Amino acid sequence: MLYPLPVVMVSCAEEEKYNIITVAWTGTVCTNPPMLSISVRPERFSYGMIARTKEFVVNLTTKTLARACDYCGVKSGRDVDKFKETGLSAAPAAYVRAPLIVQSPVNMECRVKEILHLGSHDMFLSEVLGVHVDKKYLENNGKFDLSRAEPVVYSHGEYYRLGELLGSFGYSVKKKGKR
Repeated sequence: MLYPLPVVMVSCAEEEKYNIITVAWTGTVCTNPPMLSISVRPERFSYGMIARTKEFVVNLTTKTLARACDYCGVKSGRDVDKFKETGLSAAPAAYVRAPLIVQSPVNMECRVKEILHLGSHDMFLSEVLGVHVDKKYLENNGKFDLSRAEPVVYSHGEYYRLGELLGSFGYSVKKKGKR
């Protein structure tokens, strides 16, 4: 009952074949070194590509990417070219062979450090090698503007756009009148 979950498109590659899988079981694991995890069912087409190459790219989703994100979660790369069918564009990554999704506001290049076999899903524990951020989502101070990106989250089969800012770290203990 952890909800909502971030929903991301994970791009992967093997030889000349690119694929995208939608993943809602993902999260930050460590700051130093920067690490994240994704959990994938072994029967998924992308699972084998990631397990063999030990690399992938996590591409954050937005309201405008929600339809493509859903498509990539219900169609198999065994049967369709998801880049072609969704109109998404692939771009070369700096550290891995898996492509970046150009339309994504943030792309995180990852190398698998360990695969944990957990049951229905296996967790790819991975180091983040590089992060790319579309400058149109950055404020003047370099902070990522979530409201402009309109990130998408997933809960029990439904997609939602994040919205209202409720506070910032430490706001519960700040003196009144100070931000």
